[in-house]
Amino acid sequence: MDKEQIKRIIVNNQQYVQKVKLMQRDFYFEEMGNYVFIGIRRAGKSFLMFQRIQEMLSTGISSEQILYINFEDDRLINLTIEDLDLIFRSYGELYAHKPIFFFDEIQIVPGWEKFVRRLADNNYRVYVTGSNAKMLSNEIMTTLGGRFLVKEVYPFSLKEIFSYNGIDTRSKQWEYDENTFSKAMRLFNDYFYNGGFPELLHFEQKREWLRGLYQKIFFGDIVTRYNVRNKESLRLLVKKLAETVKHPVSYNRLKNTLASAGADISINTVPQYLNYLSESILIFSIRNFIGSFSEKELSKKYYFTDNGILNLFLFDPETALMENLVALTLYKKYKDELYFYNKNVEADFYVPKEKLLVQACLKISDDKTFIREVSSLSSAAKYLKSERQLIITKDDELSIDEGDVHIEVIPVWKWLLYS
Repeated sequence: MDKEQIKRIIVNNQQYVQKVKLMQRDFYFEEMGNYVFIGIRRAGKSFLMFQRIQEMLSTGISSEQILYINFEDDRLINLTIEDLDLIFRSYGELYAHKPIFFFDEIQIVPGWEKFVRRLADNNYRVYVTGSNAKMLSNEIMTTLGGRFLVKEVYPFSLKEIFSYNGIDTRSKQWEYDENTFSKAMRLFNDYFYNGGFPELLHFEQKREWLRGLYQKIFFGDIVTRYNVRNKESLRLLVKKLAETVKHPVSYNRLKNTLASAGADISINTVPQYLNYLSESILIFSIRNFIGSFSEKELSKKYYFTDNGILNLFLFDPETALMENLVALTLYKKYKDELYFYNKNVEADFYVPKEKLLVQACLKISDDKTFIREVSSLSSAAKYLKSERQLIITKDDELSIDEGDVHIEVIPVWKWLLYS
């Protein structure tokens, strides 16, 4: 690495971060906290760092104290941990200040966690982003041990999209204004089908933007990073996961499904590929609450981190998008404490600590669907002794009493905003 090049990058970035136009997110930064922001590519991790930088600048901190580096800068290819020290020394030759470090996509540099831990141990403030869940591994967390606050960053929620578009949901008055409500429902439908990536708000050709993002994740974050040779099998696996998003699938079933589509893949490769997809934060999984350890681990339900990417693979998407959106919202809150229940009857989601059962259903207006959903949920509620039962739909809203079991039916947009 050339020191003079590093210095130019540092100075140019100090000017750049002041000019970034922000979409403010509701996030509280601990004044003396060090942070690791992890999330799918383009979820808004960098903009959270820019938000923090501009907050600091507004309090009188000099721009010369900001040391922001984006490790995907094409001038910074194949960096090593020794190069991180060179960046530090280059800054020291420019300024006498104590820098505040902002490292974007630092997971590209092997051993990065040792360097940032050393900075934190020496009382530097450090902010880090990454697009790989491996940054949450036990080994890395042990190295960072107690010095960093780890925050997972997701694309915009519906509430954030409403807020960005001037709809204040802190009270429910907006629901009774015809123009505002119509605008809100248009925004919700866009969110339902295209997801919540912040940059997407500025694009008319949303599917094209989403397709480009997926290609970047697929080839850059998975194929290249993990040296995947059988790209076609991996591509088919993503497609099959999207098509089976509502159903538990085992490794064997995925292998057989891929084999029937002409993919040459072994049973041992399936969990390996699933791990790659999870580490890129493209998908997440939940387990069956009832079952042996092996059953829970080998047969899971897989969902996508954003509806927009899932929708790229679907022809008749509404039912899958509904369940995926509910799954994502619950997973953001409950993580590994979220399950599905499948023994004799099925419930889409179960949160034991909340004694909460949730079904996702596009609509329950026809008799057959009504009977199926209510019967399934009430049977699971009696067995699990749950205390709250929800059916999340696209538009329906009512209360149902099935014997001793009370069920709330609520539109998904209302549940997203107020629950």
